[in-house]
Amino acid sequence: MFEWLFQYPLPVFTKGKLVLLGAWPVWLLLLLIVAAAGGLGWLIRRRLPGADPKLRTWRAALVWGMQASLVALVLLLLWQPAVTVAELKSQQNIIALVVDDSRSMAIPDVNGQTRASAAIKALDGGVLSGLQKRFQTRLYRIDGTTGRVVKAADLQPTAAATHLSDGLRQIVAETSDLPVGAIVLLSDGAENSGGIDADTLSALRNRRLPVHTVGFGREAPAHDLELEQVSVGSKALADARLKADVSFRQYGYTGQHTTLALRDGDKLLASKEVTLAADGVVQTEVLFFHAGPAGVKRIAASLTPLAGEESTANNATSRLLTVSGDKRRILYVEGEPRWEYKFLRRAAEDDHAVQVVAMLRTTENKIYRQGIADPAELADGFPSKAEDLFAYDGIVIGSVEAGYLTPAQQELLREFVDQRGGGVLFLGGRFALTDGGWNASSVSDLLPTFLPAAKGTFHLDPATAQLTPQGVESAVTRLVDDPAANAARWKKLPYLMNYQDPGTPKPGATVLAQSITPRGTLPLLVTQNYGHGRTAILATSGTWRWQMSGAVGDPSHDLFWQQLLRWTAGDSAGPVSAAAGNDRLNDEGHATLTATVRDKQFNPAPDAHVTAHVNGPENETSLIDLAPVPAQSGVFTADWTADKPGIYGIEVTASRGKEELGRDLLTLERTDGVAEDFHTSQNRDLLDKLSAQTGGRAWKLEELARLPQEISYSEAGISVRDTKELWNMPIIFFLLLGLASGEWWLRRKWGIV
Repeated sequence: MFEWLFQYPLPVFTKGKLVLLGAWPVWLLLLLIVAAAGGLGWLIRRRLPGADPKLRTWRAALVWGMQASLVALVLLLLWQPAVTVAELKSQQNIIALVVDDSRSMAIPDVNGQTRASAAIKALDGGVLSGLQKRFQTRLYRIDGTTGRVVKAADLQPTAAATHLSDGLRQIVAETSDLPVGAIVLLSDGAENSGGIDADTLSALRNRRLPVHTVGFGREAPAHDLELEQVSVGSKALADARLKADVSFRQYGYTGQHTTLALRDGDKLLASKEVTLAADGVVQTEVLFFHAGPAGVKRIAASLTPLAGEESTANNATSRLLTVSGDKRRILYVEGEPRWEYKFLRRAAEDDHAVQVVAMLRTTENKIYRQGIADPAELADGFPSKAEDLFAYDGIVIGSVEAGYLTPAQQELLREFVDQRGGGVLFLGGRFALTDGGWNASSVSDLLPTFLPAAKGTFHLDPATAQLTPQGVESAVTRLVDDPAANAARWKKLPYLMNYQDPGTPKPGATVLAQSITPRGTLPLLVTQNYGHGRTAILATSGTWRWQMSGAVGDPSHDLFWQQLLRWTAGDSAGPVSAAAGNDRLNDEGHATLTATVRDKQFNPAPDAHVTAHVNGPENETSLIDLAPVPAQSGVFTADWTADKPGIYGIEVTASRGKEELGRDLLTLERTDGVAEDFHTSQNRDLLDKLSAQTGGRAWKLEELARLPQEISYSEAGISVRDTKELWNMPIIFFLLLGLASGEWWLRRKWGIV
């Protein structure tokens, strides 16, 4: 219908440029239109002085508008309007037909026909022959790689992955010296590498190469459960209590129930029954589990399949977890003997992943040391050198005044968090927080609250603890797995012996627990991230009553302290911190290894020598040198490919001369043939954006008959600019006829002759 009215296809108008072929200047056309409109308005106004008032308002304006439009259209035709548009020269350009032959294209969608069969049928049903009448054609397959294909029947949808972005960029590079006029991509839009990247779009735009997309497959399955994401830390301490955030979506099972489970091999770590949300809505559930002993664990998340699912391969996925048997050393600085000190240390002694090294001030000039590694440790009190303080992973500051530390030591404490990435926990007490002058110290910005200005914030009155909504979900305060039961368990804990006003939480801080006191509700446990590390306040010194007054065998006190101490020190990185972006490598196995290297003072070490020792499947080993990143001091990187499926252990070591700065361990896994099991619906959004951003069009199957004609309007390849006159379009005739007859009919009806 459009082409019948306007004589030319839509791309002529969307990609063309309007021009006037007449010899007269454009300003004269505009002047004549304005003059004609003004003259018509003056004539109509003269003829209506005694007419009906209605005729002097909107009716007169409508008649004037139609007459003025008719005159303007006639004048425009006298100036010979036309459209100039770039059009590919016949038989001198190549159209690249790119067909996705990954495994997701083998999914049957309509009447049992696979997506690949539908794509081949579309090509053989007239698209290919129509294009070959006007252009040269090249047929490509695209999956994890890209290659030429002789005929469509050779396409077999068996490839284990789809990398549309890499494939399109490869085609652009390989045809750089060829007159390619356009690319036609037939795909379900599955993209296992994250989408079409900026480099690919830039390469297509530089060639002015439009990508026309044809989508296959349902945009949403009828009945399916699919895991979206499993977020579990890649590293943990032995026996740590960890949180897994599992996201999934469903279609066709709204309101039904299934079981979400976490397993380590055959061992069930955690499970819960979940009620499924609305179709297509991403639903996230939280599961807590114990990391267990040291070693590499494959944590598998799964949803119990439901009747009628189209695919159950996307109901389960796994992540690697490296559990370390190393201990985290925590320096505990206490200003006075008290029960909290005794019971905190006792709880830490039962945790094999944490070692508390304590310095207790017994008199003004005397300290008592516990847990030291050698007689020289802490012999001079709180460390005054970075390499000594930074040897710890966390610090606990008890009831001790800020003045107990020199200005240099206070600055070192700030650098311990900001630069070294350690954690600091401030406890309540007679000489703590504001009552210890910490509000006026140089490290007050470390604290997660704005401390009160006046002293007298410590109160020897009982208080009860209560979790906030954030605390209910936190692994630090999780005493039992069920969130509701955990909140109820906290309410049943014995009362605290005392409490302290920690002030107002800072923006970005998180209040995990509150104190219910005679003076109202106050923050009890507040955490925040600071620089590379983290800090927290526990505004009491009375949690020991949870142990003394609790039921025999109740682990709540010890469990809370073990989790809080692990939070304080568990994420403190060493001098060498290695990463690969993802612990799971799909199919091709490519990864970018990155190492951040610092010296004993945790300053960047750009002059380090960094190597990665790789141990792979079948006892394969290799050694890789990481190169420094010019713009990032102390950061080193290397591209690496896991050649075979399996688990790879990568030990990254940094040295400076003969001195070893540190080492870190990565565990990665290459898994083949898994990526195509997920996100199997047609990615209509990606196909639409790709075509729109390159100047192409997203086509529906029923529209493909017009593709051979409309694809020729492109500036890529060998093209000529054609001029198409517009005066003889049928729409022009209908406009002239409609304006003239319509205006005459209205005048007759309203009595304006």
